[in-house]
Amino acid sequence: MPNTIGVEQSLSNVEAALKAKGYEVIQLRSEADAKSCDACVITGQDDNVMGISDTTTKGSVIDATGLSADEVCERVDKLFH
Repeated sequence: MPNTIGVEQSLSNVEAALKAKGYEVIQLRSEADAKSCDACVITGQDDNVMGISDTTTKGSVIDATGLSADEVCERVDKLFH
């Protein structure tokens, strides 16, 4: 079963890149969406608006600020391989 990665809606390029690598990707629209994710990718623009920086998710949180889609994929790959 592939790892589930939650991605903020504004990161469509990251979403596409992760899907191409075989990850199951869901868009983060609410705090509840993050609960089922193995990792979350956020923009960092709205720190803690969705509560992701607390115990909402047991997975890792990756701040995509300043990173390309490929760099985000590399960080996700390191988490699971």
